[in-house]
Amino acid sequence: MKTMLNIALPKGRLGEKVLAMFEKSGFECPAIHESGRKLIFENPEKCVRYFWVKPSDVSIYVERGAADIGIAGKDILLEYEPDVYELVDLDIGKCRMAVAGKKDFRDDTTKTLRVATKFTNITKTYYASIGRDIDIIHLNGSIEIAPILGLSDVIVDIVETGATLKENNLDVRETIVPISARLIANKSSFKFKNEMIEKVACALSEFAASEDKK
Repeated sequence: MKTMLNIALPKGRLGEKVLAMFEKSGFECPAIHESGRKLIFENPEKCVRYFWVKPSDVSIYVERGAADIGIAGKDILLEYEPDVYELVDLDIGKCRMAVAGKKDFRDDTTKTLRVATKFTNITKTYYASIGRDIDIIHLNGSIEIAPILGLSDVIVDIVETGATLKENNLDVRETIVPISARLIANKSSFKFKNEMIEKVACALSEFAASEDKK
């Protein structure tokens, strides 16, 4: 029986882009395009087994070995710091982690800065690096309204186009780190399925590089 490579894909628009990259790199799986309620899709000929999971859960599946490899945003890797190998920057799903606030906000450094975010680890690390005293307000959604309603002074969130910020009269104050999708691998799998994983990593890296040149 052939050894299969278990691949965790993030649900949503990014996952569709990633799947296209895998398929164009020679790791297609026709079953994944069939309608139905199946959750796991295999192509024994290519020795790949795909499954869709919530984007924030990809790193958990990979870290714990349910998946050999997966695709996770750099934001997830920085926030949760999973014990995995980061192999390739796929150069897609690009955005940035940024600090944003009301256009007329001026930071009074004599006061504790109130920061609303769902990325508490990234936020703590960033403000510790610049020596700023903060009070983190953890929110799970609609972060943009926090400074409008006076709940926070600023927010730390993912910014793609900045359209939502502008619509809510907010501006990006600082960029913390650029974000993109990364190919990650389980450490044990990388040892025991090294040839297969390296083959995938190399193919995806070459594909990303070729797309970047277009």
